[in-house]
Amino acid sequence: MLQGVSLTVPEGGITCVVGPNGAGKSTLLGTISGLLRPRLGQVTLHGERLTGRSPRQILELGVVQVPQNHSLFRDMTVRENIALGGYILRDRKLGEQRLDQVLAMFPQAREWLGKKAGSLSGGQQRLVEFARCLMLDPKLVILDEPSMGLAPKVLKSVFDAVRMMNAQGKTILLVEQNARAGLRLSTHGVVLENGRVRLSGSGREVLEHPEIGALYLGGAVASGSGTAP
Repeated sequence: MLQGVSLTVPEGGITCVVGPNGAGKSTLLGTISGLLRPRLGQVTLHGERLTGRSPRQILELGVVQVPQNHSLFRDMTVRENIALGGYILRDRKLGEQRLDQVLAMFPQAREWLGKKAGSLSGGQQRLVEFARCLMLDPKLVILDEPSMGLAPKVLKSVFDAVRMMNAQGKTILLVEQNARAGLRLSTHGVVLENGRVRLSGSGREVLEHPEIGALYLGGAVASGSGTAP
């Protein structure tokens, strides 16, 4: 349950939300994307009120979410799965143009287009989910635990894809259980605890905060230590 949460996701940045299990991270994402409706408060995007709108209406306003669990249709091809991301587009030609644009961003996916999605590895499926979410050319991309269930050696390609989407002009909001990796990736960090914002700042500030390090990161992180995934 969220309790008076107030935060801003800076446009053009990568904002990472971290915190213990049950802190309200997934609830926060569901509230923004319209899957959950708050009893109080509101969510806005560029001054446009999202609260009270349906998930489809929020999609049309430019907010897409990639869920925590793999969500591809396993018996459909990769091409079919990606194309489904643009299912609300009424212009077929626009859909084809978007598919070409997405494949230009994810060239490795071209090699998988005719394969069944279920035949791909977990990391490959995650990249296809990223490609699918871009079919609507969103303003805000919400990622719920993008590293969930992936082998450590796969994480670099997934986080590189997040950086690439951001470099292409997408504002990113993600929840990440791998707090160190998520905060190193991000321009902004938010710590949730018991449904409230415990701390916010730059990704580095949150990563290096001694108290937060002791609570969630296994100890404070010295400035400049470690390497990004």
